[in-house]
Amino acid sequence: MQLLISTIDRAVAGIGKTGALFLPLLMLTILLNVILRYVFRIGSIELEELQWHLNAIVVMSSLAWAYQCNRHVRVDAFHSHMSVRVKAVVEILGVTFLLFPFVWLVSDSAWTIFGYSWKLKEGSPMPSGLPARYIIKFVMAAGLSLLFLQGISVLLKAVKSLLHPSITTEKS
Repeated sequence: MQLLISTIDRAVAGIGKTGALFLPLLMLTILLNVILRYVFRIGSIELEELQWHLNAIVVMSSLAWAYQCNRHVRVDAFHSHMSVRVKAVVEILGVTFLLFPFVWLVSDSAWTIFGYSWKLKEGSPMPSGLPARYIIKFVMAAGLSLLFLQGISVLLKAVKSLLHPSITTEKS
């Protein structure tokens, strides 16, 4: 079980850190777009779409990593006062009945949309837009699938914590 947890966590962290490397490029794209639009009155569909695509890459590659690092939205007012055992039970129930069904449904739809886009070799509907829109649709589907995998890791850690509370640390 620990090997599976470690493998998922390493893959998720690696992909998340790689995705975070796109942030400076995203910031530069936004800055260039703003300067061109408001200083020189030049609009650029390519920069607008590039901005959206870079944002999608950052978010979808880092979503599972944020969950792994416990940087996701949580009601900490309650969570911080729970025992390790209660936290594990809440995590198991939350992952099983909330995260998994939602992510399964959305990622299944995302993979279907990607497949359709791939078959069409979909590009931007704008004449000067970016080609190969299916690439970003792949990124979205893959990011959701990565979140599902991280959910498996979180679930296994919670089960491990519930079964062996004395040997499980808060970080694992």
